[in-house]
Amino acid sequence: MAERITGHTELIGLMAYPIRHSSSPAMQNEAFAAVGADYAYLAFEVGADEIEDAVKAIRTLKMRGSNVSMPNKTLVGQYLDELSPAAELCGAVNTIVNDNGYLKGYITDGIGFMAALKDNNIDPIGKKMTIVGAGGAATAIEIQAALDGVAEISIFNIKDKFYVVGEETVQKINERTNCKAQMFDLADTEALRREMADSYLFVNATGAGMKPLEDVSVVPDKSFFRPELIVVDVPYGTLLTKMRKMAKEVGCKTMNGLGMMLFQGAAGFELWTGKEMPIDHMKEVLGISYDD
Repeated sequence: MAERITGHTELIGLMAYPIRHSSSPAMQNEAFAAVGADYAYLAFEVGADEIEDAVKAIRTLKMRGSNVSMPNKTLVGQYLDELSPAAELCGAVNTIVNDNGYLKGYITDGIGFMAALKDNNIDPIGKKMTIVGAGGAATAIEIQAALDGVAEISIFNIKDKFYVVGEETVQKINERTNCKAQMFDLADTEALRREMADSYLFVNATGAGMKPLEDVSVVPDKSFFRPELIVVDVPYGTLLTKMRKMAKEVGCKTMNGLGMMLFQGAAGFELWTGKEMPIDHMKEVLGISYDD
């Protein structure tokens, strides 16, 4: 890093709290070095009460932009000049681009999810997707899938604080895209079985499968799967989740969330630099494989 920092190097941040555990600085800086882009990416611990000042700092310091994570993703949009269509629909921003003081916010989680599917020869356009989850990542995936042309989305969630968010997402999709969306209670297992039965793609966009929920599956048993169904986990832990293990036993093609993690970062990289992230190189450096 030291040998490539100059007086012309532009700064890109990652603003969240906590954030010191993130692998994004290593990933982005490696990609910058690989393509000869004169940028440096650093993590800054910025909480909700500091995000307004942090956005001012992006302008003042003439930073190229920043990633934003919790607790700031749903707060930062009000301090920006413009939001992408997906960010506006999601009510969340994870990437800020500074063009000469004009700040535009994007949400790249859904972009990353859709790009990872394409990279793994999975094409849900014009088809039906069933997804479990109504939180931030799930909403971004649902909105982007609808915008990109997925024909039908069935969303399931437990009756927690996010259920109403899921209902709002369904309304936005039905009113502002050509996709048909429906909301269901995850406790309704017969509805889950029915919706999965004619879906091309099934997605777990909850924390099930990651610590401390390693032994939890959003699908009760393997009878819900059929060999033609493609099964994706958004969690990207190193272990094969209970859900994907059941799906594999039935013969389903499965995929973990590492590709989404890589490609959402790649989307931000391209927005900042105008260059494509060297995906094959990054897969090798990060040891990324889509399956376990």
